[in-house]
Amino acid sequence: MCLSSVVRILLVSGVFLMSGAISKPQDLTGSYIEDPFRQMEEILPTPTATRTASGAPGPGYWQQRADYKIEVELDDEKQRILGSERIRYQNLSPHTLTYLWLQLEPNLFQPNSDATLSETSPSFESLSFSAVRRLLAQKTFEGGVKLTKVGESQGNELNYRVVKTMLRVDLPQPLAPEQKFDLHIDWNYQIPDQSLMGGRSGYEYFEEDKNYLYEIAQWFPRMAAYSDATGWQHKQFLGRGEFTLELGNYEVAITVPSDHIVAATGVLKNPTEVLSNEQQDRFTQAKTAEKPVFIVTPEEAKKNEASRSKQKKTWKFSAKNVRDFAFASSRKFIWDAQGHPLDDRTVMAMSFYPNEGEPLWSQYSTRSIIHTINVYSKFTFDYPYPVAISVNGPVYGMEYPMICFNGPRPEDDGTYSKRTKYGLISVIIHEVGHNWFPMIVNSDERQWTWMDEGLNTFLQYLAEQEWEEDYPSWRGEPENIVTYMRSSDQVPIMTNSESILQFGNNAYGKPATGLNILRETILGRELFDLAFKEYANRWKFKRPMPADLFRTMEDASGIDLDWFWRGWFYTTFHTDIAIEKVELYQINTKDPEIENPKKKEREEETKQNISKERNQELPKFIEQYPELRDFYNEFDEYAVTDADREAYQKFLKGLEEKEKAVLERTENFYVLHLKNLGGLVMPILLQIEYEDDTEEMIRIPAEIWVRNPKSIKKLLITDKAVRQLEIDPKRETADTDRSNNYYPPRIVPTRFELFKRKTQKNEMQKAKEAEEKANKKKQETASTEKEEKAEAEE
Repeated sequence: MCLSSVVRILLVSGVFLMSGAISKPQDLTGSYIEDPFRQMEEILPTPTATRTASGAPGPGYWQQRADYKIEVELDDEKQRILGSERIRYQNLSPHTLTYLWLQLEPNLFQPNSDATLSETSPSFESLSFSAVRRLLAQKTFEGGVKLTKVGESQGNELNYRVVKTMLRVDLPQPLAPEQKFDLHIDWNYQIPDQSLMGGRSGYEYFEEDKNYLYEIAQWFPRMAAYSDATGWQHKQFLGRGEFTLELGNYEVAITVPSDHIVAATGVLKNPTEVLSNEQQDRFTQAKTAEKPVFIVTPEEAKKNEASRSKQKKTWKFSAKNVRDFAFASSRKFIWDAQGHPLDDRTVMAMSFYPNEGEPLWSQYSTRSIIHTINVYSKFTFDYPYPVAISVNGPVYGMEYPMICFNGPRPEDDGTYSKRTKYGLISVIIHEVGHNWFPMIVNSDERQWTWMDEGLNTFLQYLAEQEWEEDYPSWRGEPENIVTYMRSSDQVPIMTNSESILQFGNNAYGKPATGLNILRETILGRELFDLAFKEYANRWKFKRPMPADLFRTMEDASGIDLDWFWRGWFYTTFHTDIAIEKVELYQINTKDPEIENPKKKEREEETKQNISKERNQELPKFIEQYPELRDFYNEFDEYAVTDADREAYQKFLKGLEEKEKAVLERTENFYVLHLKNLGGLVMPILLQIEYEDDTEEMIRIPAEIWVRNPKSIKKLLITDKAVRQLEIDPKRETADTDRSNNYYPPRIVPTRFELFKRKTQKNEMQKAKEAEEKANKKKQETASTEKEEKAEAEE
């Protein structure tokens, strides 16, 4: 259907125009920001010497530091942690401190923790065995940290108070700026069964070989963060809002059964004491290998499973400039490694997994680590640490500096589904990627989940797309967020971690998709990549806040994005831009030889109706009495007369040459009536299909909505006739209703499934069927007994 199917006369700005319109009524619903382009200074924190208006750290920027020396023993018999730590805390703030706050996350597993007591009831309409076991275990598991010493390094005891998942330690004297304080803490706690208690840490028990696999995290009292933005970040740990920590150096000695293999944050400092000569040689070979090399082979791991050594070994690790430390330990571990050159150094990519992870893990884990390092380094900064580790265990996906826990495994027979394969690759990319956000770009996870999960999910999407063509990415594509965007049960991205609804979509999917839209549609790849890399480099090994990201992206790109941050991050509006109607205007030449036939044609079109069509066959009275005909029966009001021609010539004489040139133009003036039904302002991506089968793409910036965020008119001037218009043909903006993206409207096909209704048996039929089955079984039993008796008599 051509858009110019209806025509009428209009006079616009002194020029006669013909107009065609096909109206498509559409109600405007929903709420709107009064001014979506209002600048965000009133929302964002006031810039200071610590955090500047450009989004960069200022000359007065500071952050605290905490260095740790830890000795820990893993009790494989009782599944306990016994630890002793010495913390050197450096007060680099301009403030004098009289007490310190530390985090005790294992207290989350106490029966009376806020997390347990505030948990709402599950639905008992359908409850799994594991869910019931977990509910019962929460009542009996003696979780939580047992502090046995809190004192100075010299041995003096300190006053302290445990406040749920936090520990306040009173200082013997105020800690002035630039001063240090050494803290000594001894503790122990029971390691939870991860399958029962859930969480980010715990053990997995293998019934078949009676072994344990431990993934240990949030296991030691850690300094809470103290910053210019929040002071002490001691918001209680409820399970969702993760961790806000200080950077520092770690020296950690981990004592385990001598047949255990340990993976941990940092570099192994005593390989000659814990590895065999052959394993040390393999590790050396792996540094320059072109594919992963087994340090501990599957056969050796299988042999270890049968071992029950009573001896112990201590593995010593050193990690520089990290915010946390995690480790994994088991006698079941296979260990493979491959050195990956990065600039003038080698990063050791390594994987630890039981035989239950094969053949999937040896094929994909270490290679996924290397791929992640390459892609993330390209878009941010080079991976700065010497090792990157992926561990298979009970935790599906969790990240720590230089080490992460990933859960997907094949079936018992070694086969695996497509979902499992790509689930493993994706979760490794995601968790290794967390080294950049938040381990290095050290955001406040306790407050803003999206600042690490959303940014990391965005980079995960980029890495997945560079893995192979048509990689089945779950998040990142605008089309994948549409269902969530039009849902009602949601809150803005800028919501505290514990208050988020639809957690995955809100904190992972929506911010990742928003950044993808910024990159592909609003800024373009080159400008976005430049600005995003600037943000990452400005804030590596520092603690950014949301405003620092928003301001840096604008500062480095030179583009005002306040409308985007305001709409995408601070509201729950969605994209739904509709073409309400289109009007066609053409210049009226005033030439009666041209215009009168067109007028006559339009009038005849408007006179066409069903009654007139059927009445043509009726005998007419005037045909019986032709003398009734007069002048008006033959008069043609659109016939061109000499008077019309003279009037036209007179009109032309009154025009200047440039005005006559305008009158001769033949362009089509299309006025598009567009409505913003979703409330979220977005660029208008308009694809035009012309009658000559050519196409054109026009990308209209979001600023077109600046004067009216609800409804606008857009003029399109072309010398071609338009056949069809389509908004967002490549699905770039997460438009939630594509049915109103077309003009003329298009029927959007949907398929539905048929099913055959099952006939339910009544109670009498069920009883009769049961009786027949019982009689049949009785007959079969009697027959069997008869045969056995006959055989006995023979």
